[in-house]
Amino acid sequence: MVKLNRIYTRTGDEGTAGLVDGSRVSKAGVRMAAIGEVDEANSALGVSISALEAGGHDATAFRRIQHDLFDLGADLATPEGIDGALRIVETQVHRLEAEIDDANASLEPLTSFLLPGGSAGVAHLYYTRAVVRRAERAAVALNEVEPVNAHALAYLNRLSDHLFVAARAIAAAEGGDILWTPGANRD
Repeated sequence: MVKLNRIYTRTGDEGTAGLVDGSRVSKAGVRMAAIGEVDEANSALGVSISALEAGGHDATAFRRIQHDLFDLGADLATPEGIDGALRIVETQVHRLEAEIDDANASLEPLTSFLLPGGSAGVAHLYYTRAVVRRAERAAVALNEVEPVNAHALAYLNRLSDHLFVAARAIAAAEGGDILWTPGANRD
């Protein structure tokens, strides 16, 4: 359980951060970049949730994902090989896949790439998807240097798909996707 009595510790004043196992790493390193990108993705999702709720949409699934993103941050903050570490597990990835399949079943097949926009909620989901894709790239970069839980990598990959399909499903209820018209402004 997390218990924070003090917010500042001064232990990072020289550019290092503590990991779950007690080791310290550079705040500029690939592990901290991945953790930071996941943190930003969670924050972007919080903004998306606010926009969706303001538009009258249920954001329960996205709140659950925010909890998963904290699990993912803890996973990335714990080097592989630590017993009892909080890790993303396969069932979390499967839940995303099931939610993707459910939402996608009612959508028309894509005939074009989509412009990321529409209502505020939809636009924020597309933005959050882009942030998640950056977090995935950072986690892959970490995995090229140090091993990362394969389920954590899969979770990030599925989450970007989940956000895309969720944005499409909400857009469909609000009038539809905004299709890209190739070369539309070349005349």
